[in-house]
Amino acid sequence: METKTSHPATVDEYISHYPEDLQQILGKIRAVIQETAPQAVEKISYGMPAYFLNGKLIYFSVYKHHIGMYPKTSGMEASIEGLSAYKGTKSSLHFPLDKPVPYELISKIVKFRVAENQKTAS
Repeated sequence: METKTSHPATVDEYISHYPEDLQQILGKIRAVIQETAPQAVEKISYGMPAYFLNGKLIYFSVYKHHIGMYPKTSGMEASIEGLSAYKGTKSSLHFPLDKPVPYELISKIVKFRVAENQKTAS
């Protein structure tokens, strides 16, 4: 797999650094986030695609064997069915590249994060 050689300035640039099959997956993840949280502001933060709406909403990044999604919050595990299949670090979920990407689950995660951020913004 091709890896990033420099810090991308845009999400389009980030996605373009990867092979076509990964570009399609990343584009679909991006579309799911944008459809679920259309008011979110998209930018590159910490070298990865990031979305902000009333604060940090969600980030994603490609690794050798998985796509990482950040942040995973403490309330998420109890509220969203199916997360346990995608264990990552304390604040991330890992979607293995050798399995179908759970786009519907990603939509649920984004909805959950939007609601969390709305509560803290009020």
